[in-house]
Amino acid sequence: MQIIRSIQNRIYELRGNRVMLDFDLVALYEVETRVLSQAVKRNMERFPEDFMFQLTKLEYESIQFQINSAGQGMSSQ
Repeated sequence: MQIIRSIQNRIYELRGNRVMLDFDLVALYEVETRVLSQAVKRNMERFPEDFMFQLTKLEYESIQFQINSAGQGMSSQ
């Protein structure tokens, strides 16, 4: 049950969709960010077109606000 709560706390609202950030996914799957990105790129046909995208500066700030409001903290990238 704790793992479910941990995952739920890492889901954010962005572009009208619920999303998870790459650093949360790599922590969940215990891989490096580059490994996750390579796996997605090699298997694009398995993922929806909007599965992975780059955040705009405004979106990044919005996510930071959501994380800080939840008390999780987020390092600047």
